[in-house]
Amino acid sequence: MTEPSQTTALPDRMSVNPRSPFYNEEILAKGVGIRFKGEEKTNVEEYCISEGWVRLALGNKVDRKGNPLTILQKGPVEAWIKGAETD
Repeated sequence: MTEPSQTTALPDRMSVNPRSPFYNEEILAKGVGIRFKGEEKTNVEEYCISEGWVRLALGNKVDRKGNPLTILQKGPVEAWIKGAETD
């Protein structure tokens, strides 16, 4: 596997929800790739590398406030900036 070190360090925990304290629009605009248990995931709503978990969206299902329904899964998590792969 390629090493995920990049010029911009990714935070240990990040969320795609703007209401979350772990939301970072600047980094998300660059594109963040997540590999969970060796498989690249595209439906990650939130992750924490040090605690080893991801929160995955369950399809198009939403709660009564319009937030996606999610499931928490534990395992090894890797994150990288997608644009850094081609540099």
